[in-house]
Amino acid sequence: MTTTPGPIRAGQDVQWRRCASCGAYIYGKRLDRNRKVCPECQFHFRIPPDVRIAQLADAGSFEAFPDSYAPRDLLGFRDSKPYPDRLRDAQARTGRQDAVLAGRMSVRGRQLVVAVLDFTFMGGSMGTVVGETVAAAARTALAERLPLLLIAASGGARMQEGALSLMQMAKTSQWIAALREARVPVINLNTDPTFGGVSASFAMLGDVVLAEPGSLLGFAGPQVIRNTIRQELPSGFQSAEFLLEHGMIDAVVPRESQREQLARLLALLGPSVPELPEGSGNSVLTHPVPSTRTTRETVALARDIQRPTTLEYIGYVFDDFVGLHGDRAFGDDEALVGGIARFGGQSVVVLGHQKGHDTAELVRSNFGMPNPEGYRKALRLMRFADRFGLPVIAFIDTPGAFPGIGAEERGQSVAIAECILELSRLRVPVVSVVTGEGGSGGALALGVANSVLILENAYYSVISPEGCSTILFGTAEHAGRAADALRLTASELLRLGVVDGIVPEPPDGAHTAPHTTALTVKSALARTLAPLLDLSGEQLVDARRRRYDRFGDPQLQPVVDWETHDEH
Repeated sequence: MTTTPGPIRAGQDVQWRRCASCGAYIYGKRLDRNRKVCPECQFHFRIPPDVRIAQLADAGSFEAFPDSYAPRDLLGFRDSKPYPDRLRDAQARTGRQDAVLAGRMSVRGRQLVVAVLDFTFMGGSMGTVVGETVAAAARTALAERLPLLLIAASGGARMQEGALSLMQMAKTSQWIAALREARVPVINLNTDPTFGGVSASFAMLGDVVLAEPGSLLGFAGPQVIRNTIRQELPSGFQSAEFLLEHGMIDAVVPRESQREQLARLLALLGPSVPELPEGSGNSVLTHPVPSTRTTRETVALARDIQRPTTLEYIGYVFDDFVGLHGDRAFGDDEALVGGIARFGGQSVVVLGHQKGHDTAELVRSNFGMPNPEGYRKALRLMRFADRFGLPVIAFIDTPGAFPGIGAEERGQSVAIAECILELSRLRVPVVSVVTGEGGSGGALALGVANSVLILENAYYSVISPEGCSTILFGTAEHAGRAADALRLTASELLRLGVVDGIVPEPPDGAHTAPHTTALTVKSALARTLAPLLDLSGEQLVDARRRRYDRFGDPQLQPVVDWETHDEH
């Protein structure tokens, strides 16, 4: 029989804590062992900065910066009590000058600078001391070329410091900008709650933005919204999970996994060792492959829903992968996936269209047809790759970009055009692999590369055979004839110079031996990427530009006699 703990009396040790989410009473030591996470419902209790750092840092590695900035009452502010009295109360309760703790620490041996806000100090509000401390942490990270970790828990700007508090939004943001320009990684971990001037400045500007489960994150708090515009809020509004769904953060990471996730990110964003996996000579064919299949049969094989997906290739090809999510504006499109991975000793950014093997997966990924937010996520990761000097590897498998009303309203053409433009100017190697369908501009948005490979039974085309048939013949019945005319198979594309190499598949298709196919793709990528790593940024951009300039240039574009397949 379970007994409910009685009321806590003065002087009594607090041995039991009541969960604010599920109402369960938890023995204090058990809660401590569980990192202050309710074992019944996984509710994350708020924790002070020193506990947070102890959970993340290598033992004994944290060295605090001097607590030398003291808050001042520059406005003579008074509400129910004078501001100096509020400061003295908060200082006595927390033992620190203001609502921030900063210093250096290491995670799995990797050094970084950290600044953590303390919600118990006046709601973690950002006044001049918090702003200056965060800026000083950024300056240290910049001077020492160390990653910066910012952990937020704040109600926003500190009203008692008026417009001076408002200016901290600009002050902290400009130092994040300086780190971005210097290619020094910034990682945000936002906890409950993160609002106002903090969320609208440094807390959402990191290269990677993480959040704790169930944390409330946003600009205006729920109470402010209700009282200001009298609007009813949906269930889960402004939760970390809500923000992930709406493309604002990269991941929701439980407390038990945060140290591991941080260590992986620091490793992937740290120095690379340009040691690629072995690349065999027969993994990339640079001559046409004889086939007994008709073009229409090849198209059907490219569309087979059992073919390996991008996420499956990622699992087979790379040694580690941390998925990044969201376009930071509208949503996280599951039709386009991406993140940072390790390829041998080299960190890379991986992008790809994602499909599925059953109805539920296909519906969730919109049948591999990205919306604008998918392409804007890709665009964000392309710029991420360029900032940190990481090669881009893209997997293409889409019937085309989604043609729906919402996609048009949110700028589908602009999103695709920006991806094509951005790929053309990246100062890092870009390798694309057509693994299934290569449909129109939706495919080319990931296909402007230094080298383009294609699987033996994939295709790449300006339009689907059905679409071509419908436009030219008024019906989709002539799709086979259209497929032949479009010259969209691997061998024909190789003759045209649209692709640079063919990756062989098992006799009955990639889906019959996905692991074997993926290993061949891995070898092909290694062989293709290796020489690109020796080129400068300018050489890579110039080579990419020349690659696409040749299409339509009569002096560079091969002419193929399709009766004999001879090039001249």
